[in-house]
Amino acid sequence: MNAEEHTYIRKNLFDSVRRVVVKVGTGVLTYNQDPTVNAISQLARDISWLTDHGRQVILVSSGAIGFGVGKVRLTTKPTDIPHKQAAAAVGQPSLMLAYEKAFGRYKKKVAQVLLTRDDLCNRRRYLNARNTLNVLLGWGVIPIVNENDTVVVDELKFGDNDNLSAMVAHLMDAQALINLTDIDGFYDKNPQDHKDASLLSLVLKIDRKMEQAACDIPGALSTGGMSSKLRTAKKVTTGGIPMVIANGLSPHILKELFHGKDVGTLFLPRRQKMACRKCWIAFTLKEKGAIKVDKGAIRAICEQGKSLLPVGITGVKGNFREGDMVGCLGPDDISFAKGLVNYKAADIRKLKGLKTDQIKDILGHKYYDEVIHRDNLVITVDETGEPTCQ
Repeated sequence: MNAEEHTYIRKNLFDSVRRVVVKVGTGVLTYNQDPTVNAISQLARDISWLTDHGRQVILVSSGAIGFGVGKVRLTTKPTDIPHKQAAAAVGQPSLMLAYEKAFGRYKKKVAQVLLTRDDLCNRRRYLNARNTLNVLLGWGVIPIVNENDTVVVDELKFGDNDNLSAMVAHLMDAQALINLTDIDGFYDKNPQDHKDASLLSLVLKIDRKMEQAACDIPGALSTGGMSSKLRTAKKVTTGGIPMVIANGLSPHILKELFHGKDVGTLFLPRRQKMACRKCWIAFTLKEKGAIKVDKGAIRAICEQGKSLLPVGITGVKGNFREGDMVGCLGPDDISFAKGLVNYKAADIRKLKGLKTDQIKDILGHKYYDEVIHRDNLVITVDETGEPTCQ
């Protein structure tokens, strides 16, 4: 692809974007553990420009813990949960106040939206969150989303705000995700260690070589490094959403992107967009166990778009319940799909290898023919066998 084609792709892509999720990391918002109001002012200016030009923007903002660390003058970022949560409790009001003042200069209103993973794993609350965010956007308000660090427990954490931003992008059916960090984009090598490292401008497919190059080097205050950002890119592009990693410390970075300039790293999406419900299954829910299947079941699911039936099942891992999300493993124990089960683990163990017409005889009832219906099943490998949803 030549430079002219590349420019055309970028310009066309950003011209078509009407709803965008912007994620800003702690490394952009803080410097030497001190909040940088200038970075927030710059962000508010660019986002206000986007909204003035007809775009809806959802901001996923880190920084609560970083602001708290600075406010109570801690010398290092806390590592245990109680101190992290206390720092977030101190820092979140200051973070929102800084945003409110910065956006107020452009006559824009902001709203605080604090989420836990449990809010998005529950389908009803997931839809409620989407409805609320849609109302805010309809009012012209800029939602500022963060994890509810003060109350969340480990098993309900998103992991980091890179992952949260991917979930929000799928939740809101965004047309782009822009991940603002403190480096210029994705490099083929670690630029801190290799002077000959090259910035990748356009990525058509994330491969294992890139994953190896994504050395996880978190900053003093950030949770996610480049490996986290690459996982996020894989999640959103698999769902049909393009993503950019760009330098949030660069003035007018959002304007430059929407003008089609060659800045940052653009990850192009799969051509076929994944349905919203399947995105929810693949990227939001946590696996509660796994079902092992034979090669025939893999062919039926991956090549023919069939449901998972008891006859193809060879093993069960975990003690999940009906409606839980589980992974589907091949004979080599490698995951190739995810889905919502119609039967609990104990019942599936009894049904493995049997035909559908034997279900009632074994269990005393038959609610479904399928263990996982194809509408609730997401294939997580591409045509070459590479994982897409992990």
